[in-house]
Amino acid sequence: MGKGSVCNCENCQHRLCVSRVPIFSGLASEELSKVAALIVKKKYEKGELIIMEGSFPENLVIIDQGQVKVFRYTSEGKEQILYIFAKGDFFGEKNLLNNQEATYNVEALEATNICMINKKDFQKLLQDYPEIGIKIIGELCSRMERIEGAVQSMGTKSIEARINSILIEFAQKYGKKHPGGILVELPLSREGIANYIGVARETVSRKLSALQEEGIIEMIGNKKVLILDIKAIEE
Repeated sequence: MGKGSVCNCENCQHRLCVSRVPIFSGLASEELSKVAALIVKKKYEKGELIIMEGSFPENLVIIDQGQVKVFRYTSEGKEQILYIFAKGDFFGEKNLLNNQEATYNVEALEATNICMINKKDFQKLLQDYPEIGIKIIGELCSRMERIEGAVQSMGTKSIEARINSILIEFAQKYGKKHPGGILVELPLSREGIANYIGVARETVSRKLSALQEEGIIEMIGNKKVLILDIKAIEE
């Protein structure tokens, strides 16, 4: 794990972050309290590494506040973004079952608070609540489907389709209702989006400009996009 700083959470007892996580849904209040008692909370500043490739992390990590990117470097030294995780998302679940070397880096995209549950504590938790393990398997299957879809997208989808797909993903995860449509605060820069979908930065800028000219989206500065016609993007 990266260095970070331990947060002072004497009052919240971590119940809030635990209740946000899908894998803990369905647990009774008393059971949530047992999960929360295992948590250590840390804060990371923007640009700070939470996990470094080659390390051996031993924690399940829950995003309480903020956003992180999961990435690795290609053989050419180019950054390849695998996931963007935000509030309520979790990662590191594989490390709880195996003593496995991290094959990726995790970096805070903004000031981020995380909740961690140690490997030994989590294994005991799975023994007591096997339904949590079933939910983790379901989530891992969903992530595998996303990776398979992304790989297929890079090989078969047009650049327009890739950009439309990422706009739909961001709209679902970060979008808020707006009188004009769906307002999305982009978690990545143009360069980051390019690395996420496997195209050049200039291509992303050009295609976003084209969508704006067609009246499908409206760019608001560099970090926000108003999706005016989500159906046009989905089609």
